[in-house]
Amino acid sequence: MKRLFYLLIPAVLFASCGGEKKDKAAELVELKKQRNALDLKIKALEGPESDSSKKPIPVTTMQVQTTDFVATINVQSQVTSDQNIYASPQAPGIVNNVLVHAGEHVSKGQVLATIDASAIEHQIQGQQAQLTLAKTVYEKQQNLWKQNIGTEVQLLQSKANYESAQSQQAALVAQKNMYRIISPISGIVDQLNLKTGDATAPGLQNIRVVNTDKLKAEANLGENYLGKVKTGDHVMLIFPDLNDSLKTSLTYVAEAVDPVSRAFVVQVKLDNAHKLHPNMSCIMKIANYENKNSLVVPVSVIQKTSKGEMLYVADGNKAKAVYVKTGANSNGQLEILSGLTAGDKVITAGFEDLDNGDPILVQ
Repeated sequence: MKRLFYLLIPAVLFASCGGEKKDKAAELVELKKQRNALDLKIKALEGPESDSSKKPIPVTTMQVQTTDFVATINVQSQVTSDQNIYASPQAPGIVNNVLVHAGEHVSKGQVLATIDASAIEHQIQGQQAQLTLAKTVYEKQQNLWKQNIGTEVQLLQSKANYESAQSQQAALVAQKNMYRIISPISGIVDQLNLKTGDATAPGLQNIRVVNTDKLKAEANLGENYLGKVKTGDHVMLIFPDLNDSLKTSLTYVAEAVDPVSRAFVVQVKLDNAHKLHPNMSCIMKIANYENKNSLVVPVSVIQKTSKGEMLYVADGNKAKAVYVKTGANSNGQLEILSGLTAGDKVITAGFEDLDNGDPILVQ
């Protein structure tokens, strides 16, 4: 019996120690679970980063107000003239005499220069003798016919000879006139590429005559602008070399697109524009859209996101993300159709590092 008693004591002690260890391990696991739950609750309450620990981001704002927004199409253009013409002879030859000088005002039909036509002049002199003879014969035949002398055939023959001689004379005179350079319009002699003794021919750019009373500004627009401009649209012409500008409107918009350049022509008539000259360059700003009650922001503040176009506004001392619907775009300014109201303070600088709700410091 004694021996059995001594054997039971260690077994009881071992069992009690093992149970105590198991209870501690279970308690430790439970406490860790509770700590993890508390950490999650604390993190949820604090957010990604507590406002108290994040420094305010310096930003610049602008207060949007309703304004008159005008969208323009800006294109390089050139001043041209409907009457900017090179005059040349109708027949080749050597210049006998230049009758005008650069800068001189000339009238339509005025002779600007003459070409050697001596061969034609000799033919005219010979034909003149034939014409005189034919006229004399015809007149005498008429007198004889009145006296009932001669036949009707003789009278008709003399008349035909006389009329033929007249036609030949007129043809030679017309041929002689081809040896002259004649101004096709009234205007100013703007360029003179001719002097006595020069050889010339039809089509050569001998003498340029310009009528500055009928100038126009002309530009080519890409076919993507078809339907976006029309006759009567307001236009601002800017002349950098003159440090001047002119308000006018479109007077012509082409209907067809050039198959090579894929562009179409627009024109502005320039009446009584004495400061302007053909071939001057200018900038044509066509106002093809206007909204007198619009909210406008710089294009640079708009950010593209998967949800749409977005910008930041100052909401107190925090940044607020606002999704907007945009309209026309012109000269770096963008029309806002919805999402903003007058008085909103749009963040224009410093928004690159912002997230919705971030603290800001307006400078």
